[in-house]
Amino acid sequence: MKDPADQFKWADQVLSEAGKNKEKVYIVGHVPPGFFEKKRNKPWFRPEFNKQYLELIQKHHDVIISQFFGHHHTDSFRMFYSTSGSPISAMFLSPGVTPWKTTLPGVEDGANNPAIRVIEYDNKTLLVQDMVTYYLNLTYANQAHARWEKEYRLTETFRVPDASPVSMHHVLEQIAHDNCYLQKYYGFNSVNYDLSVCNADCRIDHVCAMRAVDFEAYEHCVEKEGASPTIPALLTVGFALVISLWGSYQIF
Repeated sequence: MKDPADQFKWADQVLSEAGKNKEKVYIVGHVPPGFFEKKRNKPWFRPEFNKQYLELIQKHHDVIISQFFGHHHTDSFRMFYSTSGSPISAMFLSPGVTPWKTTLPGVEDGANNPAIRVIEYDNKTLLVQDMVTYYLNLTYANQAHARWEKEYRLTETFRVPDASPVSMHHVLEQIAHDNCYLQKYYGFNSVNYDLSVCNADCRIDHVCAMRAVDFEAYEHCVEKEGASPTIPALLTVGFALVISLWGSYQIF
């Protein structure tokens, strides 16, 4: 089956009509394309449908202002690029208000604190200007009382002007190359439920899921990132400590 219920045909027609009328749109859905960031090589779409969705975004990206999906119950995003590698669209995966724990084999801690996301946008251009996530800390709620509080504001935390594709590409690069931002993102991913260290394999899973929605691109990303000579932060600190002690020994 090439197009179940003619969904891709319908979407192409709607987006084409929006382009003719000089309209801008949001795409809102439940199950996202690409891969689940908490389990390597776990897609939700069949390869042919994943490819069709990517082609749809590339064709109509000038009409699509942003994309909003869920299903994972985690806080993440996905980047879409042109054939030349320019960021053309961002898909935001909103964390769930339900504290659900995944039963997927191989996922050690797939639960989340409940969260609600508030999206701020320009009502004329529809540009997503910012996002604020509020959450309920279940540990605190069980020990004291339920209390909703602000978790983070996108532009403040990642130091970007808005939530445009260009800005979100910058956020991704920060997460991919700065361990501080990686750990911030990883905490937000489970809505501050899993506060463990995101190790090298964890980094690959999350970065490649965000960077590569295309199946082949994802495979190449995993291979490339796995071969990169990255040094874990703890190892770097330990190495610096050894150098410091050695230097002190030389002085005395």
